[in-house]
Amino acid sequence: MHPNQALFEEGDAATLLPVVDHYCGVEARMVKSLELQAAKGPVFDITLDCEDGAPIGGEAEHVQLVLAQLHSANNRHGRVGARVHPFDHASFEADVDELVRRGGEQLAYLMVPKPRGLADVEQACNFIDEAIKRHGIRKPLPVHVLIETHGALQEVFAIAAHPRIESLSFGLMDFVSAHRGAIPRTGMSAQGQFTHPLVVRAKLEIAAASHAHAKTPSHCVVTEFKSASAIQAAATRAAREFGYTRMWSIHPNQIQPIIDAFAPSVAEIDEAIEIIQAAQAAQWAPIQHRDTLHDRASYRYFWQLIERAHRTGQPLPAEVLQAWFAA
Repeated sequence: MHPNQALFEEGDAATLLPVVDHYCGVEARMVKSLELQAAKGPVFDITLDCEDGAPIGGEAEHVQLVLAQLHSANNRHGRVGARVHPFDHASFEADVDELVRRGGEQLAYLMVPKPRGLADVEQACNFIDEAIKRHGIRKPLPVHVLIETHGALQEVFAIAAHPRIESLSFGLMDFVSAHRGAIPRTGMSAQGQFTHPLVVRAKLEIAAASHAHAKTPSHCVVTEFKSASAIQAAATRAAREFGYTRMWSIHPNQIQPIIDAFAPSVAEIDEAIEIIQAAQAAQWAPIQHRDTLHDRASYRYFWQLIERAHRTGQPLPAEVLQAWFAA
């Protein structure tokens, strides 16, 4: 029996997304990012930005630029999404309608920023679903939400419970700005975002809500993009201390350090494979491994570690790939 069948009830397992969500809104960066993804494989997602990337007054033209990249030959893996304007913005409906009409079968997801609460999320999802129906799109189009307002954080568990939501991201910069100077500038820095109590609280609430409803929590940006040590340290803390399974990148140089930080070590992978193979041989009954008892609870942990290794492109034995990851 495959580990997913043995260890999870139907609907319990979260959707497995790449550990990096790479944002780009300028044409040259879009092209470079797509070329990199084509070469490296689907170990990171690309979100083409129609919100902050679009010049004021040029929103419609920017959507056409995004669609051109979405349909380019370098989109080889089907892991390209788009961020639209907020639900209450004048361009939201036009963004969604055109992206769904011309790219609904190619888009991996739509990101909705700045909802003020559950009501905005519900109305945004309803409009997206109406557009999908109106344009005859057959492929499911997951919705991601950016939590960056007080209202959205207050209702984050209800938002995570919405059946159309696949992932929740934390919008650090707008969240700090929403406090009208009460959180100092250091709260947006690579180190300060992990120490200021209000920012830490927001990160933990988003991660907890996501895991409670089997959704993917996506960690916020590190703006010091020229510092490899800063992104490595932040990604490691996000993955190891704050419960995030995905993280934003805003520069191509940040992609690999995030993948490395979220990937299990070779020793962790080897131990997990040994335990899952032994559990499978025992028909998923409890086992003893290196003087430690294991049962289905710990099996789930080790199986998810193996899945994360596969998702981050770590080398796995051929027999593991054939038994557990063959299409």
